[in-house]
Amino acid sequence: MIIRKFEYSRDAAEVWEILKLVINEGDTLVFNPNSSQEQMLNYWSADDKYAFVCENDGEVVGTFYIKQNQPDLGSHVANAGYLVHPRHRGKGIAEQMCRFSLIEAKKIGFKAMQFNIVISTNEVAIRVWQKCGFEIIGRLPKAFQHQKLGLVDAFVMYQWLD
Repeated sequence: MIIRKFEYSRDAAEVWEILKLVINEGDTLVFNPNSSQEQMLNYWSADDKYAFVCENDGEVVGTFYIKQNQPDLGSHVANAGYLVHPRHRGKGIAEQMCRFSLIEAKKIGFKAMQFNIVISTNEVAIRVWQKCGFEIIGRLPKAFQHQKLGLVDAFVMYQWLD
């Protein structure tokens, strides 16, 4: 697998396919399932983010971004979002992207990484993030409107990088 920087003209269609599929599942991302391609690609690749794709045999199988979690005095803490194409789940792609992003975040100059809303029912992601060194540092009661389960809790997860 190859992880490289997102290139809009080259990657937009495949990244949009992943975004659309994951958003429509309604169980891991906060975005409205009716979000447009333009909205989501603009969000995913905005100037405040370092966006990447993960390729396997020339196909984009995952994508992620790294960004500041907060401005100014909180700018030393990164935030990230990860997506794996549903067809490629269970192959260790999320873990590879996470481990790469931790190294990249340090190179950029971040001292820590924080995930603001990890859905409590997303047990696979929670295990992967913990395997990569993240700790659950807080619970947000009923913070996510799961499409099938209704209101569910979310976790804040954190890792010091230095």
